[in-house]
Amino acid sequence: MGVHKQSVSFTDAAFSHVQALVEAGEYPTVSAAVSGELARARAARARDQALLEAEVQRRLALPADDWQAVDSLTAETRDWLAGR
Repeated sequence: MGVHKQSVSFTDAAFSHVQALVEAGEYPTVSAAVSGELARARAARARDQALLEAEVQRRLALPADDWQAVDSLTAETRDWLAGR
């Protein structure tokens, strides 16, 4: 694994968070904390994507008579789907 040096800026809250992780002994340096937390975020996104894909596949495998008609959705759900 190579190392790529890059200058970045953090909000005070973000920097305090990674400093706290270092002070708690979870990472040896701020750089390691940032890299480690990015890796954790990447893994979490991959898990979320895999769960979503599995759920879509599960629903696609349902028989047609198990599908809920869109006109039976609540007004609240229709508003949410419309982005209101």
